[in-house]
Amino acid sequence: AALALDNGLARTPPMGWLHWERFLCGTDCAADPRRCVSEQLFVEMADRMDAEGWRDAGYEFICIDDCWMAPTRDEHGRLRADPKRFPGGIRKLADYVHSKGLKLGIYSDVGNKTCAGFPGSYNHYDLDAQTFASWGVDLLKFDGCNSGSLELLAEGYRRMSLALNKTGRSIVYSCEWPFYLRPVQQPNYTEIKQYCNHWRNFYDVYDSWSSIKSILDWTALHQDSIVKIAGPGGWNDPDMALVIGNFGLSWDQSVTQMAMWAIMAAPLFMSNDLRHISPEAKCLLQNKEVIAINQDPLGKQGYQIAKDKNFQLWERPLSGQAYAVAVLNQQEIGGPQNFTFSLTFLGNGLACNPACSIRQVLPASRDWGVYSWISSLSVEVNPTGTVLLKV
Repeated sequence: AALALDNGLARTPPMGWLHWERFLCGTDCAADPRRCVSEQLFVEMADRMDAEGWRDAGYEFICIDDCWMAPTRDEHGRLRADPKRFPGGIRKLADYVHSKGLKLGIYSDVGNKTCAGFPGSYNHYDLDAQTFASWGVDLLKFDGCNSGSLELLAEGYRRMSLALNKTGRSIVYSCEWPFYLRPVQQPNYTEIKQYCNHWRNFYDVYDSWSSIKSILDWTALHQDSIVKIAGPGGWNDPDMALVIGNFGLSWDQSVTQMAMWAIMAAPLFMSNDLRHISPEAKCLLQNKEVIAINQDPLGKQGYQIAKDKNFQLWERPLSGQAYAVAVLNQQEIGGPQNFTFSLTFLGNGLACNPACSIRQVLPASRDWGVYSWISSLSVEVNPTGTVLLKV
């Protein structure tokens, strides 16, 4: 296990772009070339990330999810990309992505088949790790479908971690391990952090408010067991995909996802079409102040500290004795509502003692001034919206 401890990666939550959620398992390039999981899709996204400020904002990974493979391994037992959809192969794509100053992520599965039925890595962990390294891959998302048993699941996650480290290449390791354990047993997060750089706890995110809300509710319910383990090198993944810029979220709900993923120290992987994204969604996703909160070097995950009717109050300790504070209004009817709370609530009473400056980060950036420790703060929040503050 000591070999798998700290691979030196993911000192802050990784950021990038991921094809799943928006592009799913589109494999018919003849019928729909613009929405097909193909070399062309990733080249076009890499071009946009380079040219339109995404890389400079911190989004450095471009990640291939399920359905990239040929239906069978090659004659040497190696995984291979579908030759029609990836005519140049993954190595050529990785070289192109690297030429843009970006990093390439790829997907496999701990079981004998991926969730979509393509070849999995079971009994091929070392070979697949070597293959990914030889292609220049920088991140592996390792799913947990078709693993057979919880013992084989755990063994597979451990073995792939060791295999990746053995290649000598720096490859961020993204696990789904606790998600597949949870229906049966409580995950051992101390062990999982020994092997993985981030790990998914809950269901796939969908392009809907009900999905975002369920992830936040689950995280608050389980925060006592998950918040303490997060930190540099290992992060809770509430499902990383930011669906901002798609179809299902209102503006206020988009603000909520961005703010709360920053509070939760979550990996930030957009799943949208960067070729067709509104200026408003782009501005939100590239907001430097929110990204700075997400990427804060102290590396502590935020947590819910109060709940009152439809309102939730969350805080996240930051470096420099600062705090990020989120006021979330889950009400789905009516208009804006006010939530008032004492600043003595924050940081166990220390965040604003004897005084503090408060800056609003979302939904718009503005200074609120200086407040004393005994002050109360009244925050107006739109339905399903969030006000994000830095204290």
